[in-house]
Amino acid sequence: MSDKRKILVTSALPYANGPIHLGHLVEYIQTDIWVRFQKMRGHDCHYVCADDTHGTPIMLRAEKEGITPEALIARVHGEHYRDFQGFHVAFDNYYTTHSDETRYFAETIYQRLKERGLIESRAIEQYYDPVKEMFLPDRFIKGECPKCHAKDQYGDSCEACGTTYTPTDLINPYSVVSGAAPVRRESVHYFFKLSDPVCQKYLREWTTGQLNETPPLQPEAANKMQEWLGLEGENKLSDWDISRDAPYFGFEIPDAPGKYFYVWLDAPIGYMGSFKNLCNQNLPSPHGGGVGGEGGLDFDEYWSKDSQAELFHFIGKDILYFHALFWPAMLEHSDFRTPTKVFAHGFLTVNGEKMSKSRGTFITAESYLKQGLNPEWLRYYYACKLNGTMEDIDLSLEDFVARVNSDLVGKFVNIASRCAGFISKRFDGKLIKVYLNGETQPSDGEDHLDPVTEQLRDARDRIADYYENREYSKALREIMLLADAVNFYIADKKPWEIAKSLVSATDEETNNKNQLQRVCSIALNCFRHLSIYLRPVLPNLIKEVELFLQVDTLEWKDAEYCLPEGHKIGNYQHLMTRIDSKLIEALVEANKTNMQATADPEPHSEQRHAEHQQHTIQPIAETIGIDEFAKIDLRIARIVKAEHVEKADKLLKLTLDIGELEPRTVFAGIKSAYDPAQLEGKLTVMVANLEPRKMKFGLSEGMVLAASDERGGPCVLFPDEGAKPGMRVK
Repeated sequence: MSDKRKILVTSALPYANGPIHLGHLVEYIQTDIWVRFQKMRGHDCHYVCADDTHGTPIMLRAEKEGITPEALIARVHGEHYRDFQGFHVAFDNYYTTHSDETRYFAETIYQRLKERGLIESRAIEQYYDPVKEMFLPDRFIKGECPKCHAKDQYGDSCEACGTTYTPTDLINPYSVVSGAAPVRRESVHYFFKLSDPVCQKYLREWTTGQLNETPPLQPEAANKMQEWLGLEGENKLSDWDISRDAPYFGFEIPDAPGKYFYVWLDAPIGYMGSFKNLCNQNLPSPHGGGVGGEGGLDFDEYWSKDSQAELFHFIGKDILYFHALFWPAMLEHSDFRTPTKVFAHGFLTVNGEKMSKSRGTFITAESYLKQGLNPEWLRYYYACKLNGTMEDIDLSLEDFVARVNSDLVGKFVNIASRCAGFISKRFDGKLIKVYLNGETQPSDGEDHLDPVTEQLRDARDRIADYYENREYSKALREIMLLADAVNFYIADKKPWEIAKSLVSATDEETNNKNQLQRVCSIALNCFRHLSIYLRPVLPNLIKEVELFLQVDTLEWKDAEYCLPEGHKIGNYQHLMTRIDSKLIEALVEANKTNMQATADPEPHSEQRHAEHQQHTIQPIAETIGIDEFAKIDLRIARIVKAEHVEKADKLLKLTLDIGELEPRTVFAGIKSAYDPAQLEGKLTVMVANLEPRKMKFGLSEGMVLAASDERGGPCVLFPDEGAKPGMRVK
């Protein structure tokens, strides 16, 4: 293992205006697994987060409920923390952005940016609600779409036709808050000059990894940043409006009465505020290790410009713009350190579709737990799906039941349940010593090494690398293959048959008895190894395993050896039940609501602030007949090779196998979203009968299918692994 590391980890801040749901939990479970792994490895790792508490929606919701914003955010903080605890997400500190610490750092950063000439004030024209006497954010204005004339469309885009526009383009606009017709009014706003050449130059270097030993962004994220930054010499970034007018719930800008910091300025600063609050405590970490110590942690050791600690942000890919452009630019030019890495993940779909209230798949964390479902079932399933990319993941409820029952109950827990009883009843719970390579063995002429146990020990570093790189799906696939090997071993040795043969006190019985103890001791030592590898994902279950095995808290280094001679285990109690599909049916039914009845007039009331984007679909094209569709020959293709194209900003060169004698070459405009190494070996879908197109880079012999719109993309289509190159898609 490498030297002891100092690591600070954050997750994006949930907005204090709605409940935690299963989509949110993808990120917090992903982060918690990574943190638990780092602490198992013996590193000083601290995990902080906070509620994002400022902004117009908070102010209006509190007013609607007849309480103060402070009372609202305090209540929601308790609800959020309860839900996170319910899913075993163990923060070292879960705080709030409405704090003295966050205010201090927001003001400090602002003042330093101002001293460097990176803050500018200028007048802008906005819509103003004359009844409510407040300026209106875009999403608080509705009206008639200027293009398709659909009614009741928001001030930034039309849900009917997909057109984007500014609020002043709306026909007959009205305030969502009061219903009044808004008026145009001028106001002075404060801007962070992100367009300044010094910011542009820094961000080009930072996002491409020129300033770091390792790039701070995933390849697809770095490509997206370059797309937003533009080519060298271009100036595509606009200055960032960081102020809002009163009335507003937030921090007032020190030298600007009636002006408040925009919530997105102080939200990421909440990471600093939460960690500073932890530094002022003297509390042990909930994971073990990472104790604050005498006088607490040293804030500067983690946030100063010359910090040697590591800083990792886990976020959703839709807030990448804020975390990979605004945030590092703010930090760099206010004399704080920038993140070591920003890890972006994809969205969650349920049964292949966006979460839906009408279908009962918009499931809150609280509802999941109230229906009696084990939170570690979901932790395991998410981990089986997660990797180090920005790909979306799907919660297939049917697959969820099948995988958890097969893997956790049928494979992992099954090992202990098959062997523990023999050890307890016949050997007073005592195991014999199982030896590994490198250990001194008895000199009785027998081979005491066991290949199954060796196999589990040898997988330790490989599984550690998967966890380190957030390739959880690969880690769990490897762990379950090892569980299969142990179950095959048990099935081959048949300890139940050995036990049946013990009928009389003969030499043969003595040999069989020794063999029975050896087989079960090997199996239970393997079970312990598997438990070590699963502990980051299943912390509560592994606590029960530790009680059963009568061992101390399992750490990663414990995989180097097996239990000693005569180690005594406890009586086995069933560790995990299977998922009853009726529980899932009840969960879906409990979450079905009438969309009309529950519509909330306040935009984004149930979404994490600024992470939710208005998801519109492009208009459906004109209807075609089946004969016209049949002319398109869609084939499954394997990406044999993917490579960059010299002097091409958007293209990757793909070599595709569709079952023909020779592979085909296709130039695809997907460079902004994919690293070539990420694509090789994957299946995709291509139009095989498209007329070849001669390009300056070569001949393109088809087209791969990909999805994109204003929400993102391109997203290449990847078919089920059962498909084979050359199969026709119908």
